Amino acid sequence: MTKLTLGEKVYTCQSGESVLDTLIREEVDISYACQKGTCHSCISRSVNQSPPETAQKGLKETQKLQNYFLACLCHPEQDMQIKIPDQSELFSQGKVVVNEMLNHNTLLLKVQCQDIQEYFAGQFVNLQRDDGLIRSYSIANVPQQDGILEFHIRRLANGQFSEWLHDEIRIGDNIAVSEPQGHCFYIPERAEQGLLLVGTGTGLAPLAGILDDALKQGHTGPVVLFHGSSSVEDLYRIDELREFSEKYTNFSYFPCVSGENVPESFTAGRADKAALAHMDDWKGWRVFLCGHPDMVGSMKMEAFMNGVDMGDIFTDAFVAAG
Repeated sequence: MTKLTLGEKVYTCQSGESVLDTLIREEVDISYACQKGTCHSCISRSVNQSPPETAQKGLKETQKLQNYFLACLCHPEQDMQIKIPDQSELFSQGKVVVNEMLNHNTLLLKVQCQDIQEYFAGQFVNLQRDDGLIRSYSIANVPQQDGILEFHIRRLANGQFSEWLHDEIRIGDNIAVSEPQGHCFYIPERAEQGLLLVGTGTGLAPLAGILDDALKQGHTGPVVLFHGSSSVEDLYRIDELREFSEKYTNFSYFPCVSGENVPESFTAGRADKAALAHMDDWKGWRVFLCGHPDMVGSMKMEAFMNGVDMGDIFTDAFVAAG
């Protein structure tokens, strides 16, 4: 018998029982369906140690690195401290240290949060206002010793949270930050593998972090970034990314404009269409898709149909809160 610690409660896992069996028997509120590792509804996380390898069957490598496992496949070999992802999150206190504009409608917000040291560029956190309003934003930088997290936040029309950040929050103000989540980030393996990054709008935020992480860790395979918007004015960090493409010979950058009056140095058309036209042999590539949900969904299918392994496709669809 082993012990399962969930929050402040401890449960006994009987011989032959899975973690899911125990939690169901103890009437713990956990999602589940197939109970055979197919639906992933019962995905959970081990807080204090790596779970059994057999309990991670079918999960992405990024999820395995964060000790996620499937409760229905997990037969504990020793006592475990576990967490169910949809339980109430704990927030840490952060302080705004940078608040400036990247373009006419995109804010660069940097928040110092010393309690958050372990994360991957490309993951996301929830930011919480004093009145309890919460929104999710992607982390655009690799971990820093000073605990600074970088976010790119576009002003949304009638967006309660984005307008508050643009108009009211100031340097020195406090803001609550959740622990990092998500599996859209770079893993330093298969350094020779091609990386395709496609993003729209502030979908550049996670992609910029992933790009920086990959290049700093010596990724040798081709890295191609397509960043698109309807106008040049809605793009940002163009000069910085062009300098990157000059510094790193394996990195190519394509700023895409889908509207009219496209300058000569830009790619005409949508970022996803430009990426599809550019790619020849997709097999063996790793693909990161961030931004508009329609683009993310269609490109995910295109990449898979063109031979990319589903385990090598990482997505972060930006859905505006109602």
